[in-house]
Amino acid sequence: MASPTPLHGRELVDCARANAKQGIETAAYQCGYGEDINKFSQELRQACEEMNLQVKELSELITEQDLILELGTGEIVAPDTASEL
Repeated sequence: MASPTPLHGRELVDCARANAKQGIETAAYQCGYGEDINKFSQELRQACEEMNLQVKELSELITEQDLILELGTGEIVAPDTASEL
């Protein structure tokens, strides 16, 4: 669900990250900026700087962990019992 008001700070970064794979238009809309992509980009850049994140593009917010979860093909390797290694 899109935010009714523009997000800022950590909330903005979290929302942008969650929607980064869908593109900047969707991320801006979901974060409460509607079609104002310039304002969204400016606020996101500022929020990232405040969090000491070196991000130049929205796609840089997508982490390796996000990609692994998306693939969903990982295999769990563990012993059969707690005492068996």
